[in-house]
Amino acid sequence: MHEAAWPVKRFTVKRLTGHAVSMKRVTIKEVAALAGVSIATVSNVFSGNKPVNADLQERVQKAARELSYQVDRAASQLRSGQAKVVGVLVPDLDDVFFTSLVSQLEVMAQADGYDIIVASSRDDIALEQSRLRALLAWRPSGLIAIPCSDGMPAGLEREIGRLPMVFADRVPPEGCIVDTVAIDNREAGEIAARHLLGRGHRDIVVAASSLGISPIRERTRGACDLIRATIGHEPTVIELGSNAERGAGAFLHWLERHRRPSAVIALTNVTTLSALSALARLRVDIPDPVSVVGFDDYPWMSARKTGLTAIRQPIAEIAAAAWQRLRARMAGDGSAPQRIVLQTGLQVRESVRDLVPAADDGRDSDSPEPLLNPETAISAPKAMH
Repeated sequence: MHEAAWPVKRFTVKRLTGHAVSMKRVTIKEVAALAGVSIATVSNVFSGNKPVNADLQERVQKAARELSYQVDRAASQLRSGQAKVVGVLVPDLDDVFFTSLVSQLEVMAQADGYDIIVASSRDDIALEQSRLRALLAWRPSGLIAIPCSDGMPAGLEREIGRLPMVFADRVPPEGCIVDTVAIDNREAGEIAARHLLGRGHRDIVVAASSLGISPIRERTRGACDLIRATIGHEPTVIELGSNAERGAGAFLHWLERHRRPSAVIALTNVTTLSALSALARLRVDIPDPVSVVGFDDYPWMSARKTGLTAIRQPIAEIAAAAWQRLRARMAGDGSAPQRIVLQTGLQVRESVRDLVPAADDGRDSDSPEPLLNPETAISAPKAMH
């Protein structure tokens, strides 16, 4: 026996406007028909390529709202061969330095009529390759990248000369084959060390994130070279990683097993948080008995009971320089790659104790070693885990 075929009812959803709604994507042709204008007029309203009078703009916008029309940027991109989009690749969006940089870039891009697409590599090379493929699939007008390693990210070599790009922050000191923007990382380390040495500190720990990243190596080298040249031995260098909580645990573990230092230099904003968290868990006060110089100057550093002395990176200037170079490249600038190096500064607050005795004869009570010639040969810093 055959079962009776039940009739099938088809339902059509209608909006409050009374227009029937299809489940397929609304096209620009449908918007033009409802607005009573040409397809070219609708295109100009949404692209801004040509001026459209206010009355027609309002009719097109009203029709688009009624039909829930969304601009198909992928289709526009295919027609033009390129989108007014700039890709931005950063290592970690949990790091306030990178999010601050992205925020600055977003403002400048918008002012120049560009959208930005942001991707994070999570400091993972394999994920970085995947994120880059996704960004490049948009056929962006340009790319600003902060690689997660010292090398050129895989997949970008073949884009050299075709895709305008700028590298920022994590830039090898020996240079690169594209425009680069970074701070003088070696000098930044020296500034932090000089401040502590000038106040009599000799037992100093340098808290780095990873010595596998060139800017961190340079900051570490700058601090260690000056400390060794001044007191005759290297400071202790500890790698804490790029995660604040894990870094705090690592530093806590170290503090529980070693003699307490008189001062800590933290070389990133994340290692600054790690160091402060570990000291807080041990109920160690700042600056007495332990002084701290942090990195990156953010509002919370002055909102503490004891304001934090910190190296200040010129984030706005880094973003502006990177955007200006990218805009120049997108406009056809074919000159040799430029290497832009910006200076840091020291924001002095209350987190460093002064150990210099009233009558200073070149020594302090914590260290019998005389001050050595700053020209003394320096060895590379070693990390402790």
